[in-house]
Amino acid sequence: MSKSLVVITGASSGIGEATARKLSAEGYPLLLLARRVEQMEALNLPNTLCRQVDVTDVQAIAAAVAEAEQQFGPVDCLINNAGMMLLGLADEQDPAEWQTMFNVNVMGMLNGIHVVLAKMKARKSGTVINISSIAGRKTFPNHAAYCGTKFAVHAITENIREEVADDNVRFITIAPGAVETELLTHTSSDAIKAGYEEWKQGMGGVIAPQDIANAISYAYNQPQNLCIREIVLAATRQQP
Repeated sequence: MSKSLVVITGASSGIGEATARKLSAEGYPLLLLARRVEQMEALNLPNTLCRQVDVTDVQAIAAAVAEAEQQFGPVDCLINNAGMMLLGLADEQDPAEWQTMFNVNVMGMLNGIHVVLAKMKARKSGTVINISSIAGRKTFPNHAAYCGTKFAVHAITENIREEVADDNVRFITIAPGAVETELLTHTSSDAIKAGYEEWKQGMGGVIAPQDIANAISYAYNQPQNLCIREIVLAATRQQP
């Protein structure tokens, strides 16, 4: 392959799907990981391996990466996009929802990093892009646990970036505001979902997954000696 392997988690819809389409069009071979393999396969992208993987299963990630590397060569970029947004108040929300979010948003990200980072450091090259949120920079009503996971994404990304900078490995945080994806559908409270939709309409609509894919492509395609440490992007009329 003329270009190096890119791994995308949560690639079956939304930001992951848009990023897969974007990077495939740029000629990158891809390993797409998500629980819904049929939706990834339906993209019908060239030089792409699709595997049904839960990011909380580090062994499953490792097996899929090993298979893809055998076919396309070493992973040059990991995009940790898989995520859950389950909103609620701390005294009302089911604690099981908190556990789910931390397992996917934090442990899932760390699992992917654990699988690819040692080889990147050994090669003195590689990029890890972690999809966080503006909710990783400030708090929002009903977002306590979700904000906790995204603040963790910000902190972990910056911490490891400093650790591997001398190994010429880049760590990048992408922090979108509200995006038109399936993320909100995971929330169980109809009242919270209705309020969120009203907020989106009040700002005249939110940004599209393609906008995030473009930002990811921009950051990744910089020379290896340039690290775009963080990109924050949102609809112009989104105030927080």
